[in-house]
Amino acid sequence: MRTGVIAKKVGMTRLFQEDGRHVPVTVLALEGNQVVARKEVGRDGYVAVQLGAGVAKVKNVAKPQRGHFAKAEVEPKARLVEFRVAEDALLDVGAEIAADHFITGQLVDVAGHTQGKGFAGAMKRWGFGGMRASHGVSISHRAHGSTGNRQDPGRVFKNKKMAGHMGDRERTQQNLEIVRTDVERGLLFVKGSVPGAKGTWLTVSDAVKVARPADAPYPASLKKADNSNDAPANTPAEEAAAPEVTEGQEG
Repeated sequence: MRTGVIAKKVGMTRLFQEDGRHVPVTVLALEGNQVVARKEVGRDGYVAVQLGAGVAKVKNVAKPQRGHFAKAEVEPKARLVEFRVAEDALLDVGAEIAADHFITGQLVDVAGHTQGKGFAGAMKRWGFGGMRASHGVSISHRAHGSTGNRQDPGRVFKNKKMAGHMGDRERTQQNLEIVRTDVERGLLFVKGSVPGAKGTWLTVSDAVKVARPADAPYPASLKKADNSNDAPANTPAEEAAAPEVTEGQEG
């Protein structure tokens, strides 16, 4: 079992296949998925990887959290999520996960909060048919009708389908296909729709009902550190600028 990733929902579009068919996809962006902490059995009692994503302003981060990020030597993150992993799938603190952590054709589970609909009636919230439009019905066309029984039990049972707050619930969409990945831009293209509105933080992990592909990177696909700006110990420019010391000039 390996770690998942934190992704931000960008929106929906479509991708064309080689045979001309188009596939509706949701675009998910990986914004700096870094390991902030490791949870180990000896110290914490369980094994997990804590990932952070996005960027948070320092003034909006509480002091204890600032110390937590400073200990990991990473910038403050907008979102923190823990993923349970196997002991051999633990990652080093500070490691950043790349978009090719998932491969094309792999099935994943995407979890997040659905869009909030506010207060909704029974017909919209639960799909009730409502009452007839005529023959004695007066201002009760969209009412849900009776909610209880007689004197016994004399109450409304819990979880009765009634009007109330709709949406904004944690939901998981299972077995969605990864159509394409873009490593340079950090994008995942997932077939179909996922929970939440644009800009919502989601978690993407390997499907629990389908075996992980054998060629999927394990324990993770990590971004390589960019050391192109680090100059070597003795560069030609430094050697040219250094004064030449001859015998008799020493001292």
